[in-house]
Amino acid sequence: MTHTYNITGMTCNGCKASVEKSLNALDAVNEVKVNLEKGEAEITMSSHVSTEKLQNALSDKYTITEKQEKNVFASSNMSSMPMEENKSKLQQLKPLLLIIFYIASASILLHYKDWAWSAFMLDFMGLFYIVFSFFKMLDLKGFPESFSMYDPLAKRLPVYGWIYPFIETALGLMFLMRFEVEIALIITLVILGITTIGVTKTLLDKKSIRCACLGTALKLPMTEATFIENAIMIIMAILMLTI
Repeated sequence: MTHTYNITGMTCNGCKASVEKSLNALDAVNEVKVNLEKGEAEITMSSHVSTEKLQNALSDKYTITEKQEKNVFASSNMSSMPMEENKSKLQQLKPLLLIIFYIASASILLHYKDWAWSAFMLDFMGLFYIVFSFFKMLDLKGFPESFSMYDPLAKRLPVYGWIYPFIETALGLMFLMRFEVEIALIITLVILGITTIGVTKTLLDKKSIRCACLGTALKLPMTEATFIENAIMIIMAILMLTI
């Protein structure tokens, strides 16, 4: 018998390998096929294994639930489904939205007595890079693989994923210290432009993957919010280069 399960918490190929190894170790499990992009596992068993037993075999990082097949004959309130999905997505994006709110608030407070849009944008971009690079550095080993799932350059050049958090840190310091700002703005347009291409393709393909913008410490889904945060930085960089 073969069953399909949803598994949350997987962010890279290392996670995929770990899940497959743990589940394959169970006596009644004959084969495990994990689809990282879909967050699913297809498990072939010689006899039924409970979901609880499967969960106990996995690390606390992962959560496994049996995938519910859609029944076209079952009655349901279809109008309520989009609202539930939106609520779930909003809850998952809460850490990202809070971080951006605090960064924006700090940037405003730094200049509220002597307001200047250019100074506000430079500090916003600087704090943005510093904070986001901090979360990436919490898991320098896992971040490159997660990042390469959607960034075109990291996919072709793995070393880029390893140095990316350090690039962000350097850019953050350049903006905050007002050091070679024009160069930092050009680099911002290049690296975020490349990432945005990958994000856009992922969204158009409707792939369900984790966003690595805050590293792997926070389980954020790839959504339009990722595109918007990149677009804000790109627009600010263009404005700073033209004013």
